[in-house]
Amino acid sequence: MDDRCHQAARHDAQRTSTLRQSNAAQLRHRKPQGFSALRIDTAEHVGRNSEAHSAGSTISEGDSMMRIGKLVLAIATMAIASAVQAQAGDYPNKAVRFVIPFPPGGPADVIGRMIGEKLSRAWRQPVLVENRPGAGGNVASEFTARAAPDGYTLALVANSHVTNGALYSGLKYDVIKDFTPISQVAYYSLVLVAHPSVAARTLKDVVAFAKQNPGKLTFSSAGSGTPTHLASELFRRAAGIDIIHVPYKGAAPATTDLLGGQVQFMFNNPLSALPHVKTGKLHAIATTGLDRSPTTPDVPTVAELGFPQFEVGTWFAFLGPGGIPKEIVAKVAADIAATATAPDIRERLLGQGIEARGTTPDQLSAIMQSDYAKWSKVIREANIKPD
Repeated sequence: MDDRCHQAARHDAQRTSTLRQSNAAQLRHRKPQGFSALRIDTAEHVGRNSEAHSAGSTISEGDSMMRIGKLVLAIATMAIASAVQAQAGDYPNKAVRFVIPFPPGGPADVIGRMIGEKLSRAWRQPVLVENRPGAGGNVASEFTARAAPDGYTLALVANSHVTNGALYSGLKYDVIKDFTPISQVAYYSLVLVAHPSVAARTLKDVVAFAKQNPGKLTFSSAGSGTPTHLASELFRRAAGIDIIHVPYKGAAPATTDLLGGQVQFMFNNPLSALPHVKTGKLHAIATTGLDRSPTTPDVPTVAELGFPQFEVGTWFAFLGPGGIPKEIVAKVAADIAATATAPDIRERLLGQGIEARGTTPDQLSAIMQSDYAKWSKVIREANIKPD
């Protein structure tokens, strides 16, 4: 019994061992189809995912670069704006130069030195007045147009700066576009004065006499294309009269010949004319502003005597080269306007027949553009050429 049991156990063990060996052999010789297919499928999947990941990465990197670029630009813009604001707040930190287009002693020179002296104390920096006469003011204007747009070079020009754009061909600058308007600081209307030998005492008399005697009345001026000439030309056109224009090399010789009776009339500046009006050597007929001049309140305007909107004057204004940062422009304009209209400056200017002004940059820009349009038409139609 025991022997039979032991034999059966040995037989089962042998069968189990044989089965294990057979299964192991089959496993060694069987092709791993499922595993191979899985590997292939997995590789294709990984490839597709890699392409998708690569494309996604490219888009993501592009977006990131755009965001970085915008951020850098924004930071740079803020840095520049901060630098300009800091510069404006620190302005001026060195000497400021006032360029005057006329010789020393004239109205522009006097005004520039008055304002410069007061600003120098307020700014605690030197204000250097530099006279650069020549070519009717074009020398100084060209110099200013080429200066650095930092607010440290400013020109105190007359309105001849604007009319020169129509008078002179071949200018190397644009009288409007190449400049930054700062502030108009002074203005005076002209005075129509006559030699005492002239019988006409009113503007109506002058027009009537001119129409009865065409081509016989003589009007002197400080030169061809100057405000004194443009005033007589505008009056000639408005009144429909025929007069003779006699140009001189400046207001002084023109006034001298008027006092001597060589010419009969002149639209003169108040500084040259009023002293002689007070002594009776000349007779004041009318002024050329839209309103009566505070220096001659008893003398009527041409506009109120039958020629509405007739206005001719000489103004002085500060301009800078084009491109001055607006923060600096705002500060300079405010300081100059406040100085020009200060009571002591106003009184000193009025004593010379000049009204103090203090416009904003935008107001000055509008004045310049209006004057250019107005006088360009007159100059072109009258074929006026500079001396």
